[in-house]
Amino acid sequence: MDEGVPVHTGGCQCGAVRFRVAGVLEDASVCHCRMCQKAFGAYYAPLVSTRGAALAWTRGAPRHFQSSNLVRRGFCAGCGTPLTYEGPDGVALAAGAFDRPAALAPRIQYAIEGRLPFVDGLAALPARRTEEDEAAADFLARIVSCQHPDHDTGDWPPAR
Repeated sequence: MDEGVPVHTGGCQCGAVRFRVAGVLEDASVCHCRMCQKAFGAYYAPLVSTRGAALAWTRGAPRHFQSSNLVRRGFCAGCGTPLTYEGPDGVALAAGAFDRPAALAPRIQYAIEGRLPFVDGLAALPARRTEEDEAAADFLARIVSCQHPDHDTGDWPPAR
């Protein structure tokens, strides 16, 4: 590995699939098309293109769904985490699957004709921190996370 080459890691929620990308990632986007909404189960899909970088699957590999004649989507067969958008121009990874998604801010929005009318107003909604939700305090205190941590691990899951 060349020194100075940025390295980004990530993976699915359960840890069965992990990836490593070596190279500069400058093409982060949000797609509002209905196909991306369905694939992510969300209002839009945040994606990061790996064009010009080296993508390697370091644990497991995604399963795939051919969502159109030109595009297939990769996901973890164990937990369902959306992982890839694979089209003629290369592979894009789900931004939220990176260990440090804050480092990959989107630079453009695509398919804005499919953007849901309330998306632009999300930041104006009332907001509260998790610990401020008094009604959920007992529930939250009992949660034991089974989610893979945001870094590579030698083995997963840990012995219980």
